[in-house]
Amino acid sequence: MMREKRSPGQPCGQKVSFPRFSNLNRVPEILDFPRPNVGPFRNENPTPCTCQNTNPANQYVPKKELDDLQKRRAEEFRQHQIRTGKENDVLILAPANAPLQYPIRGFRVTPMNKTPVPGLALQTQKRAVYKVSLRVQKGVLSVSDIQEGEQVDGQDEKHLRISSSSLQQLNDLLSRLTYTSTIYHIKTEDLAYFSFENHEVIFPIEIRRLSVPVLFDPGKDVNSQVTVLIKAFLRYKELNVLISSIRRSYPKIKIIVADDSLKPEKVEGDNIEHYIMPPAQGWFAGRNLAVSQVTTKYFLWVDDDFVFLNETRIESFVKIMESVPELDVVGGQVGGNQFSFLLQYEEGISEEGGCITRAVRTHAPLPGFDGCFFADGVVNYFLGRTQAVRRVAFDPFLKRVAHTEFFVDGLGDLLVVTCKGLRIGHQKHSATNNYRFYRHPPKSDLEEKMTHHFFKNYLKCIKY
Repeated sequence: MMREKRSPGQPCGQKVSFPRFSNLNRVPEILDFPRPNVGPFRNENPTPCTCQNTNPANQYVPKKELDDLQKRRAEEFRQHQIRTGKENDVLILAPANAPLQYPIRGFRVTPMNKTPVPGLALQTQKRAVYKVSLRVQKGVLSVSDIQEGEQVDGQDEKHLRISSSSLQQLNDLLSRLTYTSTIYHIKTEDLAYFSFENHEVIFPIEIRRLSVPVLFDPGKDVNSQVTVLIKAFLRYKELNVLISSIRRSYPKIKIIVADDSLKPEKVEGDNIEHYIMPPAQGWFAGRNLAVSQVTTKYFLWVDDDFVFLNETRIESFVKIMESVPELDVVGGQVGGNQFSFLLQYEEGISEEGGCITRAVRTHAPLPGFDGCFFADGVVNYFLGRTQAVRRVAFDPFLKRVAHTEFFVDGLGDLLVVTCKGLRIGHQKHSATNNYRFYRHPPKSDLEEKMTHHFFKNYLKCIKY
């Protein structure tokens, strides 16, 4: 952020390459500060972490599997970097139009650790004395390795001033400037104010505790990539038909069944995990239980009265997810029903809350995949990225009728697409009277549900 307009004709957005100034007690490397090319760059040579007094993380991996495992891990980490935005985590320097050069996007530090401030420099005409100042709010500033004769006032304070009769020396001091946050917080920001004469620029400092990547080994085939999840309740006949249809196409894939039936029956078969819940705990409680037991990168959600068809291919879902690592949910269609929708949300004024409505349409097409469109919610047949869905989770308060509510909670956090042609079948309805009773809740349940959303989602109005 600059408080003075830049001069006409001055370029911005070029790749940066600025010199490291030598200390004036040594032989100078340059005599004048050259105008650099300015723009995004990344650290191509990061410092490797040290592992003193620790054991190597790969010590228990069989040697014959190590190379293949490392290749898969490298690809998963690449996709993780894309999903988290770290692949584009570059530093952009603003040209010294103010005439201050600074990191226009700011930079990132870890809490309470001294970190160099990158890219600071002054570019101006000759003066008898050059003076700059910097101030912050949630940390302190200092210049490392100060030599005799270098004029720095405010070491390890919030407000620091640097002066010199030499522009080269001033820029050398700026190249050694550091920031240390003094307030411990794992996710906050500070602002740095950088001033020279009547010019001032402001840039952000992002204070973040480093997070550890959480990766899933995808293995070598769909059986190690995907787990099929089913929430069962009373409909064992339909459930057995579904499982048989899955086994015809995928005899080895893991199936997880979360079952809150009133009188549970056995669900048998190879590679099936059947979890018995307390009776009638509900739709979302069962989903949470099932997702919590997944050990694969993705899961496929199916209802207990669906049926796999000849064209039901899990690999098609996986191909889309692997090609676009930013995606979190890919929905298909049940019979001819795709049921994709948008959620229109307005925050509203703070005292009243926001407004949310559901519209049956989509956003833009997914580039490179005909028939796939971005949406906010999809039908009950979808491939989910395990880690992303766990972050949002399913609200166990919602027992009987719930689906859109998951996507409401995930709005702005989950990147969702719906795709034509990814089809599964639906069995004919033959629900028992008991099932109908639980499937269609009384009016009192609806009133409790809407009261819940009024508070939880801070809503003034809701319509879907």
